[in-house]
Amino acid sequence: MGGQAAYTPRRSVLYMPGSNERALEKAKTLPVDGLILDLEDAVAPDHKEAARENACAAVASGAYGNREVTIRVNGIGTRWHEADLAAAAAAGPAGVVVPKVGSADEVRSLVAGLEAAGAPEHTKLWAMIETPRAVFDVREIAAASPRLAVLVLGTNDLVKELHADHVPGRGPLVTALQLSLLAAREAGIAILDGVHNDVKNAEGFEAECVQGRDFGFDGKTLIHPAQVEPCNAIFAPSEDAVADARGILEAWEAGAGSGVVTHNGRMIENLHVDMARRVLAIHDVISKR
Repeated sequence: MGGQAAYTPRRSVLYMPGSNERALEKAKTLPVDGLILDLEDAVAPDHKEAARENACAAVASGAYGNREVTIRVNGIGTRWHEADLAAAAAAGPAGVVVPKVGSADEVRSLVAGLEAAGAPEHTKLWAMIETPRAVFDVREIAAASPRLAVLVLGTNDLVKELHADHVPGRGPLVTALQLSLLAAREAGIAILDGVHNDVKNAEGFEAECVQGRDFGFDGKTLIHPAQVEPCNAIFAPSEDAVADARGILEAWEAGAGSGVVTHNGRMIENLHVDMARRVLAIHDVISKR
């Protein structure tokens, strides 16, 4: 399972502003795998403290079912960061998402801060990769602590830092996306693709989901509820993929000891069997949600 002990569905992870109580209520009904209750970009300075209280109360409520609920704190060096980190740790969400993590030392410092504030064992660190520095150091970042569970690409900030443009195919970002994926897979942690900004461009959004899935991302971060269902469908194994995986396993088991096994004209090896088992394990978890 990509180095993880068990598959946790993170096909769709939706940002929700912590200051918007109506949005937090709506999130309880969405078919989303995960939520990032945001204290950073989506919240004006005057509303930071109220957003912190709302997000922590939402986590403590236990009202979000099997959705993985996380809190995004304000970044290191901001005047809200330490209070955010302490409050989030005490609330005990599935994860604390930290923007603009730039080094392995910052990861270790964040983990120490979570532990000092009494974060329960299940509260993991999610590190956002949003700067050229982070991309260059992403291998060290990904391996810095067992408490780091997820890398989250901050593609908007990366585009800004690169002086690039948002273009179909995301050519300017491909190097950063692939380096981050390599680091996550080597470290055995999950990785989420960045957001698609144009919520009215359904075709462009779906193309970006397909690209992220084909690259190997576990899922995508989202900014609008309308993006959830197409994202879930694209990042789940298709019916054809499930049928093919079952066929591979049946052929493998039937041909045990025969030396050469084929399925639909293709030679099957151990690596294909491992991939088929992964597809079926993911399908099984998703089917039970």
